[in-house]
Amino acid sequence: MTQDPLFSVEGQVVLAIGASRGIGKALAAGFADRGARVVIAGREQGTIDATARELSKHGVAEARVCDVSKAGDVTALVQRVMADHGRVDTLLNVAGMNIRKRVENYTMDEYDRIIDTNLRGLFMAAQAVGRCMLGQGGGSIVNIDSLNTYAPLTGVTPYAMSKAGLSMMTRGMAQEWGPRGVRVNAIAPGFFPTDLSKKLWAEPRMKEWADQVTPLRRLGDTEELVGAALFLASKAASYVTGQVIRVDGGVSAGLNWPIPLD
Repeated sequence: MTQDPLFSVEGQVVLAIGASRGIGKALAAGFADRGARVVIAGREQGTIDATARELSKHGVAEARVCDVSKAGDVTALVQRVMADHGRVDTLLNVAGMNIRKRVENYTMDEYDRIIDTNLRGLFMAAQAVGRCMLGQGGGSIVNIDSLNTYAPLTGVTPYAMSKAGLSMMTRGMAQEWGPRGVRVNAIAPGFFPTDLSKKLWAEPRMKEWADQVTPLRRLGDTEELVGAALFLASKAASYVTGQVIRVDGGVSAGLNWPIPLD
C-alpha cells in the first residue's frame, strides 16, 4: 500500500528513548513499519536488545543503552546517533516511571527517582537532541504527557507533578525553537494497559471504573497512540507546535457522573 506523502515518515532517523516496552515500543514499531530508521534506547541491555530484534521484523531498528536520568548517558547516546546517522528527524521522548502511594509516605529518594526520570531526564534528552535539530534546521520532538495534566489521580502526586512540568517544557521549547524550525508537541495517553500497569488494569473494579469514566467505554491499546505520533512527526503537522494531543478515549472531555439520563 502506498503511503500518503503528507503523513510519511519513510527515511526519517527516529530516536525513541524509553522504548524497550509499553508505549515506547509500540511507537517505535509504528515508525519502523513505515520505513523510518529507528534507534531505541532503554536502561537494560538485555531488554533493549530483545526489543530491537523484535522490531527488526518491522523495519530497521537499533538498540542503545541509556539511563535517561544520567546526563553522561544522554550525551553519549545523542553523540552516537549523530555519528552513525548524521541527524535526528524525530525524537520520541517516552521514558518514565511511577510509584503509587500516599503523598505523606514518599521518601525523597523515591521523589527524586520520579522527577529525575520523568522531567529532568526528558529535559536533558530534548535539550541534547534539540541542539542537533537546531543545527540541521528542523525536526520534531514528541513528548509523552499524561492524563494527570488534565486532572491528577490520587496516589501519584510526584508523577503528576513531573508531567505538569513536562507540559510546560513542551510549550516553552516550542516557543523558543519554533523560529528555527524545530517543533515540540506532546501526546497525553489515557488508560492503557502496559507491561508496567497491566496487573492494575486486570483488577475487575479498576477495569469497570475506567470503562465508566471513558466515553469510548474501554481501555486503550498502545498501538492506538501510533497515529498521533506519526502525525506530529510528519509534514501533516508542519504548522503544529506547542500542543498536547490527548489520546484518552474522551476521559478529558468532561466528568462522567452516575446520574441516569432519560
